Amino acid sequence: MTISLAIDTSTSRTTVALVQDGEILAALHHDDPIAHGEVLPRLVSELLQTNNSIDEVVIGMGPGPFTGLRVGIVFGQSFAYARNIPWRGTCSLDSMAAQIMESQFIVAIDARRKELFWAEYKDGVRITEPQVALTKVVESFTVPIYRETDIYPSAAHLLRSNADIREPIYIRRPDAYPAPAGVTFRAMNSMDLVTVSSLEKSIYAGEDPWSIEQFKEEIAAKDRYYLVAEKEGVVIGYCGVMMAGDVADILTITVDPRLRRHGIGREFLKRLIDWARTKKVEALMLEVRVGNDAALPLYTSNGFYPLNIRKDYYGPGLDARVMRKDLR
Repeated sequence: MTISLAIDTSTSRTTVALVQDGEILAALHHDDPIAHGEVLPRLVSELLQTNNSIDEVVIGMGPGPFTGLRVGIVFGQSFAYARNIPWRGTCSLDSMAAQIMESQFIVAIDARRKELFWAEYKDGVRITEPQVALTKVVESFTVPIYRETDIYPSAAHLLRSNADIREPIYIRRPDAYPAPAGVTFRAMNSMDLVTVSSLEKSIYAGEDPWSIEQFKEEIAAKDRYYLVAEKEGVVIGYCGVMMAGDVADILTITVDPRLRRHGIGREFLKRLIDWARTKKVEALMLEVRVGNDAALPLYTSNGFYPLNIRKDYYGPGLDARVMRKDLR
């Protein structure tokens, strides 16, 4: 017989519960976005009057705004250490999802700055990692969205997860990233054409890759901006953008598959955004192949949101999702 003290402060609501083997003995909450530190000890004290024999502490580890989230985590850990009992953390979004009876949906928490912390669920299972994106990006998705105004994280429902998360889920994109180690970035020139064309053909075989002649024309055009990334003197990626009236259009961001997930594409995107800002355009556009879900978090976390779908853009049956980032 296990009695759990559950705590969540990932939203404007402070919520606590006592749960014994899945049965809720008592649950309390208080709504105030700046009162977590003040009300959490009081709420727990009231719960302990119901039952003071606590076997474990379960803590909502976020995602959520930093200050409130830290209050719950620090209090829960301190309580567990003081009583010499175990604690574990679970995802606060999961506790929201456990209350929803839909086949597929998104749950979201206010992240401030016109952004949401969110994750998508299917048949009760989280199918995306928690992430942050502009509110209008999340609202553009076609599945139902449940925000904290619809359903708050529930301390009692934290126990539905068997997860043991030991670190807070801080997922907001930092304002600055370190550049990829050992990688240099520079303008593409004619000496790069053979290497770039070879990479293009190996990566996009069967998808109408660009030829050397096309790359030569691209880097010669005045309304284009192309970069390459080098590691140990070898070109490992390239990107390009063009002016198109009052917007700029990203033409390609390509990285050697052996060196992906090292921040190279992110650095390319940052530099293209910076270039577009210098041109004082209204927005930056790009296309990403439908089904290329690995690339979407990079774009959504940098403020791109989907506009529409272009059928057969990359060939028969290969549609493109058009995305936009407003710069004004």
